[in-house]
Amino acid sequence: MSQAKSVVEVSEYSGGIVGPGVAPADVVTDGGTIRTGTPPGCWGPMITPKFQGGHEVTRPVMVEGAEIGDAIAIKLKKVQVTSLATSSGVMEFVEGRYRGDPFVAKQCSACGAISPASHIEGIGDEAVRCDNCGAEVSAFRFSNGYVIVLDRENGVSVTVDQEVANRIAGDADIMSALPGESAQHSILSLARADIAGLTSRMRPFLGNIGTSPSKDLPDSHNAGDFGAFLIGAPHDYAMTEEELNQHKTDGHMDTNSVREGAILICPVKIPGGGIYMGDMHAQQGNGEIAGHATDVSGEVEVEVEVIKGLAIDGPMLLQRPDDLPPLAQPFSAAERSAVTALAGRWGQKEIEVNGPITFIGSGKTLNDATTNGLERASKVTGLPFDEILNRATIAGSIEISRLPGVVRVTFMCPKPILEKLGIAHLVEQQYGVMGA
Repeated sequence: MSQAKSVVEVSEYSGGIVGPGVAPADVVTDGGTIRTGTPPGCWGPMITPKFQGGHEVTRPVMVEGAEIGDAIAIKLKKVQVTSLATSSGVMEFVEGRYRGDPFVAKQCSACGAISPASHIEGIGDEAVRCDNCGAEVSAFRFSNGYVIVLDRENGVSVTVDQEVANRIAGDADIMSALPGESAQHSILSLARADIAGLTSRMRPFLGNIGTSPSKDLPDSHNAGDFGAFLIGAPHDYAMTEEELNQHKTDGHMDTNSVREGAILICPVKIPGGGIYMGDMHAQQGNGEIAGHATDVSGEVEVEVEVIKGLAIDGPMLLQRPDDLPPLAQPFSAAERSAVTALAGRWGQKEIEVNGPITFIGSGKTLNDATTNGLERASKVTGLPFDEILNRATIAGSIEISRLPGVVRVTFMCPKPILEKLGIAHLVEQQYGVMGA
């Protein structure tokens, strides 16, 4: 590794792949800061045939002292949208323009070129053209799509009509605020405007952030649901189910509480961890039911901390207090006093000191993802599986992050366990001193 720096700035991207084969951007000290500008995920890379993943994330940053079997806490200090507009919607595949998986193995149906270079001609559905033969080449279509303009200062947005969408498409790269090293086409060039005048609040977060998997794979497939498309696939990134479960780190979470103020704790599966980030969304409800949300360019700043010996298979999350489910929010002083009085009336001498934690689970379906999150929670904390079920039921929640298969498993965890894991100080940073 090169000499570690206390502040690392990243301006280069991985081209759709994450893993040990991607050259690191730099090395940051334990406790250091990473700053970057991220390009949009999903639709831009999806309509850019040379991409072999559905996102465009940063090249990884190694963390000094992080070894396999450790974890890295990523403290999100800044998550700010820079795009002025974006476009998204429900997708359809174009048959004949991919091999097995249109996110990973695109091809030109006219000349047969695999992952061809391409360019934009004009605007609209047929704007993406093959450099080799000039044919329209996008492997994706909108079945229902929209263009949305963003007011970052006031945190609001509104979808626009066709006339405005066409005007925005003429300045697509500028309106997208694509970083200089980004290699994707702007989805604004397609100018799809099926919904006009729909308003929404902005609530930016990162949809793909974490540590590098231990084998190269498409960045959008670093999760149990999207990753399932790699099992037995007819392209170079095919894996068995066992390989996928071994190597992935579940960085592609689309979890809308991974936003400014949250702390994400990620597994270290390669030396240095390899922190990468991207796929910022301007807003998204739980579930990302349309398959895609409002992907935007953005500015990100995080601080990192190595947690020695915390062997986890997927991410843990310390959500912002205002993002916690109601039953996992720490008690106020008045509530603690009432609990003490209640216990006293019944002769209950012990009151557990605890704090909220969230485990991310992923799988082919929501049921699989829920089981995965619960099993991870039990394995890491040492609490019996059935006790995790009870805790998540009466002092926590199961929440959908993405369909078909990413969930949050949140529950109140006893302080001695948090101390044993080496994260009690982070829980107290996030929620205050733990008490009954």
